[in-house]
Amino acid sequence: MVPDRAAMWHWPPPTAGHTFRPPILLDTFGSQAMTGINRRTFLGITAGLGVAGLTGCGSSLGATAASGGDSNTVKVGLVIPQAGVYTPLGVDIQRGWDLWLRQHDGRLGGRRVTTVVADEGEGPQTGVPAVQKLLQNDRVDVLVGIVSSATALGVRDLVTSARRLLVIANAGAGAITGANRSPYIWRTSFTNAQVAAAMGRHLAARGVRRVYAIAPDYVAGTEAIKGFSDAYRAGGGTIVGQSQPPFGKTQDYQPFLSRIQSSGAQGTFCFFGGAESVAFVKQYAQFGLSRTIPLYASGFLVEGGVLTAQGAAADGVLSTLHYTSELDNPANTAFGQAFRAAYDAAPTVYAVQAWDAAEVLSRAVAQAGAVDGDSLAGALGSVGVITDSPRGPWSFVEQSPRQNFYLRRVQTRAGAPVNGVVEDLGPLDPRA
Repeated sequence: MVPDRAAMWHWPPPTAGHTFRPPILLDTFGSQAMTGINRRTFLGITAGLGVAGLTGCGSSLGATAASGGDSNTVKVGLVIPQAGVYTPLGVDIQRGWDLWLRQHDGRLGGRRVTTVVADEGEGPQTGVPAVQKLLQNDRVDVLVGIVSSATALGVRDLVTSARRLLVIANAGAGAITGANRSPYIWRTSFTNAQVAAAMGRHLAARGVRRVYAIAPDYVAGTEAIKGFSDAYRAGGGTIVGQSQPPFGKTQDYQPFLSRIQSSGAQGTFCFFGGAESVAFVKQYAQFGLSRTIPLYASGFLVEGGVLTAQGAAADGVLSTLHYTSELDNPANTAFGQAFRAAYDAAPTVYAVQAWDAAEVLSRAVAQAGAVDGDSLAGALGSVGVITDSPRGPWSFVEQSPRQNFYLRRVQTRAGAPVNGVVEDLGPLDPRA
């Protein structure tokens, strides 16, 4: 069960404790449309969808507080996939958001929260009009969420024109807080290159000198390979080969596995998500490579529901990510207990990113004493280090997290596969 696409409620939501069994994802980071979207492309998308008057509407929105000047309330638009292949990520993001509110009396910075949920769908074709509706019709004060980088890039001009704050809880393309940065767009997640660079640094430091790199042929895959390769080569490593299988079309990885086998690599670095991660991990093991050429990855390869689907094939896979449910710190212990009690499921990195979005937003609202975009953006710039996050300490650098990364190994605990912590690799900037 997922919420109604136009659902709106005051806290608490009636379905806060329901159990959702998500299907396996096809992809977790956007589609082949996940490219830098300039203003011309953005206007083309919105025109084709019949979304008119964005700039004029945004300007008027920026001039008037959506909450009507009520200092006791804040209206938040939660933009998440509620249908399609990204639904499980949307469910976890909403769970993290809801759980934070449940534990804080339904308030951000002392203001009573109204959450309006909008369906991002699978990309900008649905995500852009969803954000437009939240800003124009629902007149939200703040936006939170967004899984697809294409959606995040697609709403950049709309959010900036409206002068409303957007806190991204997943999308990882570097341009979002880099080349296409807006002062109103911040994120509590990651950059694709940052996650991969953590593994590149680690393998180089451990003396693994020859690695084969493989990832799908779309932006997230390209950014992951570059982030890994730059960090790995800087440490003295050599990329002995590289492949980018067609995204969403590759079912048989044997030709690519043959190249890895004959490359002379001491290890394979990969970036895959969802169903592709299940297929790749299983075929890698079936081909016999896991016994001779260890598999290393960005942590999304083995995060969430895909880990169960991979079964024994994932045993021993090493990955880097900024969170695992197995982190041993007081904040994560409390978070994990509350999450399992509420949802009968282990927490994921997607839930933590939403939890932290609520946390920093609450601090910004309290500090600013207002909910307009300029005030909140200014406040976010001075929130300092978040010391009580389940992921460990982190802080904003260029509107994206500088955060610790963890080397994780897939192992079985209490009869279930988990990503056990092998090592804290220390902090890494978003522009790794």
